[in-house]
Amino acid sequence: MHVFVTGATGHIGSAVVAELLEAGHRVTGLARSDEGAAALTASGATPHMGDLDDLDDLRDAAAAADGVIHLAFKHDFDDFVGAAQTDLRAVQALGEALVGTDKPFVSTSGTLSLAFAAPGRLATEDDTLPAGPRIDSENAVIALAERGVRSSVIRLSPLVHSDLDHHGFAHHLIETARDTRISAYIGDGSNRWPGLHTLDAAHLYRLALEKAPAGTRLHGVADEGVPFRDIARVIARHLGVPAVSIPAEQAGHFGFLGLFASLDNPTSSALTQKVLDWKPERPGLLEDLDAGHYFGE
Repeated sequence: MHVFVTGATGHIGSAVVAELLEAGHRVTGLARSDEGAAALTASGATPHMGDLDDLDDLRDAAAAADGVIHLAFKHDFDDFVGAAQTDLRAVQALGEALVGTDKPFVSTSGTLSLAFAAPGRLATEDDTLPAGPRIDSENAVIALAERGVRSSVIRLSPLVHSDLDHHGFAHHLIETARDTRISAYIGDGSNRWPGLHTLDAAHLYRLALEKAPAGTRLHGVADEGVPFRDIARVIARHLGVPAVSIPAEQAGHFGFLGLFASLDNPTSSALTQKVLDWKPERPGLLEDLDAGHYFGE
C-alpha cells in the first residue's frame, strides 16, 4: 500500500514510517524542511515538501495515495485553539480527497479530553465529546465513515515514551524539575495519566491502517493510569531533587502543562486490543523512565 504520512519526521511519525516500511508498504512523508526531507530519504521513504496550511497540496497528496496517516500538529500551546483549527482544516482537506474510495484514513487525537467525558472512571473508546479543540477534528474524521472512507482515530496517551522521544511531555516534566529543583505533583498526586511506548504506538498505527473498521475510535494506551506522584518520584530520584506536592493554585509551575497536570485520565484500550488484535509489548512508563535514557544516563 502507498501511504501518505503527515508528521512523518516527528517522534511518533518517524517510528510509524519505519514500521510501515518494514511491513512492505511504500511511504510518502510530509516534510517541512530540507533536513526532514533528507531524513525521510535516508529511511527509505519519499519526501513530499509541504505543510498543513497548503490544503490543496494535502488534497493532492492524499488522492495520490492508497491510504493516509495524519500525525502532524502545530504544537503551539500559546495558541492551542488556532493550532486545533489548522488541524481541523487539514483533516477536512485530507478527508475530502478520500471520499467514496473506501481508502483508510487514520488520524490522531489524545486521551486527556476524556477526563471531561468520563470523570471519575476508566474511559473507553465509546466515550465521546460533542465539540472542542481537537475533538472537532476527531468527530470530523469519524463522520467520514458515512462518506465512503475507512476512517479511524487513535487517541494517544499524553506520555508516549521511549529513547526516540526528544521533545514530549516527559521531557517537559523533567526539564521543569531540573530548572526548579523540585519534582512537583498537584495535591496528593493520585490523578492518573496513561502511557504508551513509541514502538507500540507505531505498530498500532499500522494495524489501524490495515484493518480498522470505518468510524472506529482507538486508544493508544498500555499503562491505563499511572499516578502523577509516581511519575514525579521517578523524576526526583534520577535528578536528585525532592518530590513535592503543590496546591492547584500553583499549577502554573508546569508551564503549558499546568492546564493538564491535575487531570485524572485513566483510560482503557481493551476494545482497541480486541478489534485489532493489538497488544502492547514494550516497557511501561515507569520502567522506561527508570531506564535512565531520559536523564542522559
